[in-house]
This record gives sequence, structure tokens and C-alpha cells, in this order.
Amino acid sequence: MPLVLLLVGGGTFLVFYSRCLPYLHFRHSIGILLGRYDDPDETGQIPHFQALTTALSGTLGLGNLAGVAVAITMGGPGAIFWMWVTAIVGVATKFYTCTLAIMFRGRDSRGEWQGGPMYVIREGLSRRWLPLAGLFAVTGMVGTLPVFQANQLVQITRDVFAIPLGWARADAHFGYDLLIGALLAAATLTIILGNIQRIGRVTAALVPGMVLFYLLLTLVILVQHAAQIPGALALIFSDAFTGHAVASGALGTVILMGVRRGAFSNEAGIGTEVMAHGAAKTSEPVREGLVAMLGPVIDTLLVCTCTALVILITDVWQGQATGVTLTAEAFEDALPGAGAYLLTLLVIFLSLSTIITFWYYGAKCFGFLIGAEYQHHYVWIYGVLIVVGSVVSLKTIIGLVDGMYAMMAIPTMTATLLLAPKVNAAARRYFNDYSAGRH
Repeated sequence: MPLVLLLVGGGTFLVFYSRCLPYLHFRHSIGILLGRYDDPDETGQIPHFQALTTALSGTLGLGNLAGVAVAITMGGPGAIFWMWVTAIVGVATKFYTCTLAIMFRGRDSRGEWQGGPMYVIREGLSRRWLPLAGLFAVTGMVGTLPVFQANQLVQITRDVFAIPLGWARADAHFGYDLLIGALLAAATLTIILGNIQRIGRVTAALVPGMVLFYLLLTLVILVQHAAQIPGALALIFSDAFTGHAVASGALGTVILMGVRRGAFSNEAGIGTEVMAHGAAKTSEPVREGLVAMLGPVIDTLLVCTCTALVILITDVWQGQATGVTLTAEAFEDALPGAGAYLLTLLVIFLSLSTIITFWYYGAKCFGFLIGAEYQHHYVWIYGVLIVVGSVVSLKTIIGLVDGMYAMMAIPTMTATLLLAPKVNAAARRYFNDYSAGRH
């Protein structure tokens, strides 16, 4: 519940404190995203578009497929409503946190400019707040481990391919999980033995195509089941305030699961996305905040809603499957003979893009703690943890990730709320200049 109060309560405060300003400028944010204001000579490492796709590659992944399924099985259909709430207030939260990412960039121990909550705290607040920066770096390094993505990728390939083809047994699959985890680690290391520019290019190529492919796939299913969509939406709204679909019948469980999975899905207020947007090539903080606020809309309001509707209209959510296997069952039910295979293909690319982005986040946290000149050693730790995540239970992983995300939100939201007046002042200046034609 403290996480609910911090993320939803803090985000709601920012909505009113900004006088809904971010919500009035989506058209301008799209113009920025399309490169109308890009300047390759400005400070930073990647363009606005690559910054957003890098951030989205960390959020557009298993949180949208497996995370939604977990929310429904553990919190009922009503949990989706509370995921929507985190996304709506998350628009304002991302505007503030990612504006601050540029406003308070700091140099690492190698003298390179970096962004992230730890640098926002170090550069924007007094030295007595430095322990909070350290707290984010430690919990961020653990919270961005690739364990959930690796686990769910192995699970869907095992359930869709390996067991039906006799490559693994349902009651003894450790060897298969270990093998796939090792192959995934090798593929990941091939990509991440580079830098943020390489990651930016990879995500810019993968993310838009994956999103369009997934939306097209779900659109086909939703058109086929159009008559059932109103009932699914009605179930989401009614269960959001009753909790009848949860085994315990507890409304608190519905809200908690919705906010937890919403936070894992769009990461607004968590702080990981701040590291990606902090690498953008811009000297105008508000501009990056406007780009970043598109994230929760694309990630949760659009993609997660599509996943939820497919699961609910196919009615498979009342069975025994959990996580990404439940989503695969829903797609197979809607598109017999092809749905599960198409989803598995998508999961492979989504998992890989998230894993390589999470390495960047973890490496930056690692470098902040022990020195940027040593952060390249993190890559080998990361590779081992991909394999570990492949064989650990889903319940253990969800507990670990939820705990770390809650701890990451504390320094991120604390710094954001304390520095919010500076964002408002910068926004007033920016939009006054924009109205006068100076942008």
C-alpha cells in the first residue's frame, strides 16, 4: 500500500500541481519525437526517438504480456482498471521525472554526462540526500536484473514448443531451461558488448515493428470477438471496485496488483526510464519530458489494454495457467493453430530488447556505485543472472522485482516531488518561448 500511495498519490499531486499541462501538449510531443527539433551537436548520446524506444524496450515487453496475465490471475479483471490509473497519472510523473533527467545530468567518474535518479539527486539536491542516490543505484541494479524476462521466455518456449515436441517433460524441465537460458545469455552478450548508441539503434529498429505487429495481431482477434468487448470492459470496471473475481474477495488485492503490475509495465515514478531519457541529445529539459510522457500511453493504455481484452474475451483467465502461458492460451484460443506460435515469436524479440535495455540500466547503477571505469565488468555478472533467471520459480522472481521496484520508487518520487517547482518554472519558460515562435 505505501507503493500505491507514493506512485498514485504522488502522480495525482503532480497532475494538479502542473495544472494538467503535460496533457495539453501531446501534439507537440509527437513533433519532437519525429525529429523536428533534433540537433546532433547538442549534449547527449542518442536522439529523442531512440531515447523513447530504448525506454519503451524496457517497458514494452513481458510486463505487457505476462504482467497483464499475472495481474488478472492474482488480482482479477479489475486490476486492469488500476493499471490504467497508474498510466494516466504516470503521464504527469514521466513528464516531471524525465525533465529532471536532462535538467540535472551529472558527469560520471570518466567525465561523461549521464542521467538517472541518482544524478538528479546528486546534482539537484544537497549532499545530505546522497544516501538516497545510493539507495536507488543499489535497488536499481537488482530491480533491472533480467530474471523475469528470461524466466518467461523460457516458460513460453517450453510450453509451446519443447513439451509438445518431446524436448522437455512437464515434470522435469531443468535441463531445457538451463540450455535456453545459456543461449539467451550468449545472444544478449553479443549485442550489449557495445554501448548505448548500439542499444539505441537496435531498439529503434525492433520496438516500432514489434508494437505494430502485436497491435495488428490483437486487432484481428478483437474484430473477430467485437461483440464480447463491451462485456469485458464492463467486467473490468465492475470488478475494480468489488474484488469479486479474486479468490479472497478483497478489494485491496485488486488495487495492489493493478498498481504493482502497472508500475512494472510503464515504470512511471520508478526511475529506470529516467536513465534512458537522460541520454537524449538535447539541452532543453522540458522537450525530453514531453517525449517521455508518451510512454505510459503507448505501453499501458494501448498495448496492455489489448492484451487484457484478448485474455478476457477468450475466457481462458479462469483456468489454471499463469504468466505468459495464460496469454499464449488466449491467443491460441482466438487463432487456433497459429496464435501461440505468433505470440512466442513476439515474446522472443520483446524479451531480448528488454534484457539489453535492462543491462544498460544496471550497468549505469553499477558504475555510479564503484566507478564508471569498472562498469564493463557488470556484463559478465548480467550474463550469469540471465541463466539463473531461466531456472528460478516465477513466484520468487515476482516477489524480488516488486520489492525492488517499490524501493526504487522511494528515491525517484522523493526527488521528483522536491524538485517539481523547478520543472514548473522551466515549463513556463519553454511554453512562453514556444508560443512566441522561439522554438
